[in-house]
Amino acid sequence: MGALSSWDSSAMTELVSNRAIEDAAIAFVVAYERSQARTATDSRGKGAAGDIESEGRVIEVKAAGSTARGQDLWLEARQVAAAEANPNFWVYVVDNVRQGDPAQFGLRLLGGEQLARLIAKKRVQTTYIIPFPVAEYDAAPHSG
Repeated sequence: MGALSSWDSSAMTELVSNRAIEDAAIAFVVAYERSQARTATDSRGKGAAGDIESEGRVIEVKAAGSTARGQDLWLEARQVAAAEANPNFWVYVVDNVRQGDPAQFGLRLLGGEQLARLIAKKRVQTTYIIPFPVAEYDAAPHSG
């Protein structure tokens, strides 16, 4: 992906937080989309089914600190519904992100028939999200 060489890999250090890994993967995919002559925008926090919108494509980015090879991909119910209804829904898997050098990131593009085959094999798992605001975090007993 020579078109992504505009990243300064000399200043890269290991990414520690999940947010840093996600942000790096999103920036990487936006740069990739632009290298493909598509206009990509970060749509996180805007109610979209995916993380990026790029000229009709809805892209859900899955970031992995190390390899994603052989790992399950977790999608929300609304993302599965979007993937089943929208032929322009894509899942981009960016792996090897934790080490911090975008030149070493991997990128797999899942769309069309391949994504449909994977979605057809989905397993349902119910998860509950409980809020853990800063005030509760700070008030929680801790050791150390």
